[in-house]
Amino acid sequence: MSKIITVFGATGAQGGSVIKHILADGALSKEFQIRGVTRDVSKPAAQALAKQGVEVVSAELNSKESVAAAIKNSHTVFLVTNYWESAKREVEMAQGINVADASKEAGVSHLIFSSLLNVTEESKGKLTHVPHFDGKAEIEKYIRNTGVPCTFVLPAYFMSNYTGMMKMMAKQEDGSYMLAYPISKDAKIPLIDPGTDMGLFVKAAIKHQSKVPGNQILAAADYYTPEQIVSEFAEVTGKKANYVQITAEVYKSFCPAPMADEMLDNHLFLESPGYYAGRSLEGSHALLDEKPTSWKDFVKSHIAEF
Repeated sequence: MSKIITVFGATGAQGGSVIKHILADGALSKEFQIRGVTRDVSKPAAQALAKQGVEVVSAELNSKESVAAAIKNSHTVFLVTNYWESAKREVEMAQGINVADASKEAGVSHLIFSSLLNVTEESKGKLTHVPHFDGKAEIEKYIRNTGVPCTFVLPAYFMSNYTGMMKMMAKQEDGSYMLAYPISKDAKIPLIDPGTDMGLFVKAAIKHQSKVPGNQILAAADYYTPEQIVSEFAEVTGKKANYVQITAEVYKSFCPAPMADEMLDNHLFLESPGYYAGRSLEGSHALLDEKPTSWKDFVKSHIAEF
């Protein structure tokens, strides 16, 4: 009988990627029956999963009882939380704690959490306005203390930040593009295409649980400097692109006021002490079945979105 893996955020980028990779893996697709958790089981994305053999269930992360029902009899659980849904650290942390406690009570054998570093701690108190990182780090600490066997997959800076709503690669009136950050052109930014590759790294966590150093996998294709990001973008698209380092105040003026301090500290963190505090990606990459999507490949496949 197949073991159950419960995937929260099943219709989102990260959870959806996890499901895609398990279904596409000959061994894991036989080993696990996938249970996908989403709020609305009637939406098209949820129905599409059901047609692929996924057991789609509804759950509310704010309710421990609802979470417990969703993970009943699960061997493995993948959890991703969404700070921006409430924009309240305490709400996100309570959701993570609900899943951690329910996993312990249900006897879950492996809890995998999409985590991030604690910016306040890593910056030694210099950068204190990044609750969407710090809250996840606190959830990770709580999970570790439950005693539930666990792995933490830390997604890098999203390549999709340069397209979509964020449009950080900003098109100018003359048809050229500009990227502007309050950091130097040589800062090292780890990038990931989450919708494609988060599942690749989570699959590694499932297959190589005992080999994960410090129980953390750094989910990034590579480190890229702002100069590399614009030069490779220009190479692929044939469009002129420039990187401009701007002041903290100018950067904040580009951000919605309620998010300005958070976005500033988040981006200052990219340079010092660094998104992963200077850690190498080699150990994480050694666990992968295939290479993750490069920035160039992402640009090629999303060229119409820039």
